[in-house]
Amino acid sequence: MTETPDFSVLIVNFNGGAYVQGALDSLKRQTYRSFEVILLDNASSDGSVDGLDASGLPAFRLMREAENHGFARGNNLAAAEAKGRWLALLNPDAAARPDWLAEVLAGTLRHPGVTSFACTQLWMHDETKLDGAGDNYLIFGIPWRGGYRRPAAELPPEGTCFSPCGASAVYHRETFLAAGGFDERLFCFCEDVDLGFRLRLEGGDCVFLPSAVVAHAGGGLSDKVSGFAVRHGTRNRLWVYLKCMPAPLLVLTLPGHVALTAAILLRGLMTGRFADAMKGLAEAFGGLGPVWEDRRRVQARRTASLGSLARAMVWNPVKMLGRRIAVSALPPPARRRNT
Repeated sequence: MTETPDFSVLIVNFNGGAYVQGALDSLKRQTYRSFEVILLDNASSDGSVDGLDASGLPAFRLMREAENHGFARGNNLAAAEAKGRWLALLNPDAAARPDWLAEVLAGTLRHPGVTSFACTQLWMHDETKLDGAGDNYLIFGIPWRGGYRRPAAELPPEGTCFSPCGASAVYHRETFLAAGGFDERLFCFCEDVDLGFRLRLEGGDCVFLPSAVVAHAGGGLSDKVSGFAVRHGTRNRLWVYLKCMPAPLLVLTLPGHVALTAAILLRGLMTGRFADAMKGLAEAFGGLGPVWEDRRRVQARRTASLGSLARAMVWNPVKMLGRRIAVSALPPPARRRNT
């Protein structure tokens, strides 16, 4: 491809097995063809990127790395090489519907001031269930994927959500780069919420596009290391909260955050994940110095009002406990940032 593509599809792989070829095959079937694919492999040991068939893709590049950078740095490295106006992230265990990029493009044209978009994620193993409808954020500092494993019939109409899920997130490339991309200290888990929070602090919105659909195995590559997931999720959740929450809201919500964290730890006693959660908490407190320094920079860039930030979050913990979808009606166009 010689002309600049509209989309750079970024796939970050680590031991993705046969899923990886399935992801590429789904991209071959895209009805909209102005895109490139950059597949970054994080030193996989399972041969999942050996002998891949990339024929039928408009443009394809394989970046083989000598170490596992994690999801965050892996995407940052791929984004630095991308040429598209939009970065469309696709997990290696996901498959896009043929009109995925066409529907995303239509969404960007309907919402010219919006710089991030969330897509419908169906559960690959049973598409009557959702894998997610964007990411939500409880004001007390707990994120969750909206609609995870809930009936697909609950899919809401187009609207705004807190942030996109990284498995199928779409970002305006220049905005992504200007924000510094993902926080590489997070490695994986919550890095998408962290970036979404930072973009909101700077006045950005995220629009959920129900017609832009991917099927996602959802945990197909991480269930085998769930202790790892619990540890990193616990650590990163606290870091994101302390780094991104503006001071007035932090003071208001800190007691609730402590209470909910205690409840999560107690639940870990019943599920056998208490030790992993405590390791994550210990790592979080051990790394607070750099996070607190970073907070100063992040908060200095805030242009959004406290009211708009509070409205973008969920206040009812029951919605979080039930993994309910939190998609709100679109704001008037005048309130959306134009870039």
